[in-house]
Amino acid sequence: MEDRGKILVIDDDRTLLGLLRQSLEKAGYRFIGVTNGIDGLQSVYKDQPDLVILDVMLPRMDGWETCLRIREVSQVPIIMLTAKEEEADKVKGFESGADDYVTKPFSFAELTARVGAVLHRSRRGKPAEVPRVYIFDELVVDVDHKEVSARGQPVDLTPTEFELLVCLAENAGRTVTHEQLLARVWGDEYVDTGYVKRYIWHLRRKIERDPSNPEYIITERGFGYRLGD
Repeated sequence: MEDRGKILVIDDDRTLLGLLRQSLEKAGYRFIGVTNGIDGLQSVYKDQPDLVILDVMLPRMDGWETCLRIREVSQVPIIMLTAKEEEADKVKGFESGADDYVTKPFSFAELTARVGAVLHRSRRGKPAEVPRVYIFDELVVDVDHKEVSARGQPVDLTPTEFELLVCLAENAGRTVTHEQLLARVWGDEYVDTGYVKRYIWHLRRKIERDPSNPEYIITERGFGYRLGD
């Protein structure tokens, strides 16, 4: 079977770890399981996983802090597992640097599909013969090196945030609809355009001088977003 990558799961439910091992290995992934955030951080450094599945409720160090600590040393894609559905918890996950979230209880087929979608967008964009660099005044998007700077300072983006910005940059001056962004960045299995709005909000906080009065990502109310003139 094709090796689809190495997945680190951080969850203190050993029964769930066993079930996730079976599901992910059946889908062609290599599995690493740990039961707390500290061991998870060590595994990120030692094992260099391709993706992390991270539970919110963890002993010793909760999932929010673990996510923040991982982001200090790695841009590995992270999917948060949470038993909470409140909007504030989703926002907190994005602010911590997560790329996606799945609410418990979930189906293993759904989680496996999310893993595949997040890995796909994080691996997009192999270098082309001609470097793809988009410049919008003081915003620079270097696609091939996966680097972004604003006003001369580097900007740290998650793989999902970067892919969203690239999609807008490739269509500079044109309005990209919520549905087009959702399909391009998240995939056909995603139908909630709220993902787009939440990520645009976080993206603006990182690249705009005044996120409440954006100069780069312009809202076309009722349609979508436009980057540049």
